[in-house]
Amino acid sequence: MGTTLNVFVFKQLTHKFKQLKKLSVILITAFAFSGIFAVGQASAAQYSPSFKNTEIVEFVTIVGKNLKKTMIVDPNVRGKINVRSYDLLSEEQYYQFFLNVLEVYGYSAIERDNNIVKIIRNKDAKTAAIPVIGSNSKVLGDQMVTRIVEVKNVTVRELVPLLRQLSDQAGGGNVTNYDPANVIMLTGTAATVNRLVKIIERVDRAGDQDVEIIKLEYASAGEMVRIIQAMNKQSSGKAGQATFLIPKIVADDRSNSVIVSGEIKARERVVRLVKRLDSELETNGNTRVYYLKYSKAEDLVKVLKGVSKSIASEGKSAKVKSSTKTNTSIEAHEPTNSLVITGQPDMLRSLEAVIRQLDVRRAQVLIEAIIVEVYETDGISLGVQWGNANFGFTQFTNGPATIGSVAAGAKAAETKKGEFVPALLGSDNQVIQEGYYKADVEGDLTLLGAALGSTSGLVTGIVTGDWAAIIQAVSTDTNSNLLATPSITTLDNEEAYFIVGQEVPIITGSTSSSNNSNPFQTVERQEIGIKLRVTPQINEGSAIQLSIEQESSSVSGNTGVDISINKREIKTTVMAESGEMIVLGGLIDEDVQESVQKVPLLGDLPFIGHLFKSTSNSTRKRHLMVFLRATIIRDASLMNEISETKYNYIRAEQIRKQEDGLSLMSNDKLPILPEWNDDLALPPSFKDYQKAVQEDKLTEENSSIESLLKESSSKENNE
Repeated sequence: MGTTLNVFVFKQLTHKFKQLKKLSVILITAFAFSGIFAVGQASAAQYSPSFKNTEIVEFVTIVGKNLKKTMIVDPNVRGKINVRSYDLLSEEQYYQFFLNVLEVYGYSAIERDNNIVKIIRNKDAKTAAIPVIGSNSKVLGDQMVTRIVEVKNVTVRELVPLLRQLSDQAGGGNVTNYDPANVIMLTGTAATVNRLVKIIERVDRAGDQDVEIIKLEYASAGEMVRIIQAMNKQSSGKAGQATFLIPKIVADDRSNSVIVSGEIKARERVVRLVKRLDSELETNGNTRVYYLKYSKAEDLVKVLKGVSKSIASEGKSAKVKSSTKTNTSIEAHEPTNSLVITGQPDMLRSLEAVIRQLDVRRAQVLIEAIIVEVYETDGISLGVQWGNANFGFTQFTNGPATIGSVAAGAKAAETKKGEFVPALLGSDNQVIQEGYYKADVEGDLTLLGAALGSTSGLVTGIVTGDWAAIIQAVSTDTNSNLLATPSITTLDNEEAYFIVGQEVPIITGSTSSSNNSNPFQTVERQEIGIKLRVTPQINEGSAIQLSIEQESSSVSGNTGVDISINKREIKTTVMAESGEMIVLGGLIDEDVQESVQKVPLLGDLPFIGHLFKSTSNSTRKRHLMVFLRATIIRDASLMNEISETKYNYIRAEQIRKQEDGLSLMSNDKLPILPEWNDDLALPPSFKDYQKAVQEDKLTEENSSIESLLKESSSKENNE
């Protein structure tokens, strides 16, 4: 019985032990799964996380519950993690552990101010609302941040490609630059951003930019700088040549010194070269020849002679004072456009500096003028004139013909030889009876032709007995539209003249003797047409001062003495911006005139009064404007572009004319310019023409020989 009881108790204890063992396993598993092992009351804030094959969403949920943070997980966040820590972690370390795990698996935690943490993919984190930190921030680890770094000594455009190689561009990292402020914007984990900032701080250091001044004794500072800059320009084209190794060199002509700045090695190389070149001339003479590139040698001689006298008189240094004992010779050699100068070395250096500043490429100016004139005239005349051989007649001078001359001509055309005609009708024949003359010809039309030769419009009339009447009506309408666009190109401060027109002879005087034995006339030819005379002066910037004389003239017609000339001229000085259109001047003229000639009382009667008056109305409108545009041409590319535009415009006009064709000629006769290209050449020389003719002859002979050979071979085959 006792044995049985013991066995029963043992079994019960064993069962209880197994239950306790299972319960302990469950508790241990629960504690391990939650990542927490509480170590007493004092160590409740320490964690020992351990996760095995755990869903990442469950991992985020457990960490959020432990840290009392609200976790929002992106639907794209998925997967399982395996991680374990053998150390006890504080709450801050535990959160960093959480961020490290997310970063390893390609996710990021974006913390908000309201204790909410968003879990998203790394590549989406760079565009999220991550915090922007400064230089005093203590953010560490894998928290996503953005930082803006100001670069002071190097350009961000050269530095950013290097930093991008060290940043996770495919993930949450991003490196961008803003050139106007020379700053770099870094995005990524705090650890990566801090590492990039340290790299920038070490790279962004000013180099050795000290300045050295080298005073020359024999050479010219300007010429020395030109030589060294030419050498640096050639060396800078080599691959791998660092820009900071190229020093900056400036010439101080006032003290004849060379100023060098840059890295110490680059400065030392330039100093050694300058000292070697700054040596006295080995030749005994002090004569130099300067070949000019742009200026005329004759123009510079006067300037240099005046400068040499001024330098010698001032005597700013002992060397210049001693040079006054020796005369300075300055001569121009026109065939080579060069200057030959003999003088002391100090004087040569001073004159060389002046030559270098004066012998520069001068800008050109293209002046385009637009002359627009619109002229309109309208006029109408209506009048009736009466005449009677016994009572008189009405005659109005604003008509094209007079009643007396027309009536006399009409009567003379109807008379027969020996018939008596009223003297009122006009004749130079002798009056043989009072008020009449006897016609000496039959049907004389000369007087009528002379009377109607100066008329225009409709002139009709009647001649019956002693009565004659003329009704005259004429309407005139004149419209003209003149558009001229002269253009001319000239150098700065050089006068240019342009004319398109003709020389018209004008009588200036005449003399005849009493017996007409030695008569003569003096004639002067005057230019008539479109004329443009301009002198441009380029000021600082793009402003141009223009002294302009513009004239548009034409022959109006003959007068009683000579011809009359219409002339429109503008002479002014204006300031214009390059490429902008300005108006030089103009005229808007409108003239309305009405002329009425009538017989008193009779001309005022209603309706019937028109038979006793003559009315003439005229209106004239003239609008004249002159516009101008000046364009500065500083390089050959702009000149080539403008020339191509003008060339293609003329060619387009020729093509249009060829398309229209000529009525009596073949279109092949019309000339057309070739297409524009930079290799346009003149027509071939006579030698080239002969060579081409000989080649054509050889080609014809070879073709004839080949044809003969073919014929002979075909005959042989037939035989």
